[in-house]
Amino acid sequence: MGLLNNDFRRFGMCDQCGCSEANLEKTFEEQIKEAIDSVRPALQSHGGDIELVSTEADNTVKIRLQGACQGCPGAAMTMKMGVEKILKERVPEVKEVIAVD
Repeated sequence: MGLLNNDFRRFGMCDQCGCSEANLEKTFEEQIKEAIDSVRPALQSHGGDIELVSTEADNTVKIRLQGACQGCPGAAMTMKMGVEKILKERVPEVKEVIAVD
């Protein structure tokens, strides 16, 4: 058994197929949460924030802008050109990002 196989075994994978590898992958929602956490500091620096409301079966993401972002005239642009763009770059499976109240 080579070094590579020992590394796999240490992470709970069998020698033939690495069947436990799926457990190491992040869910769609976990990936979205990480992407949202990456944009949060920029929004917070302007007195705003963002909350993940839900992820839908069709990979639509619903968010809520908070603080200064809520009701801001530029919120729609921030959401589409900023948040949605970054989420789609980091999680290509995202269909659409929708802001809810």
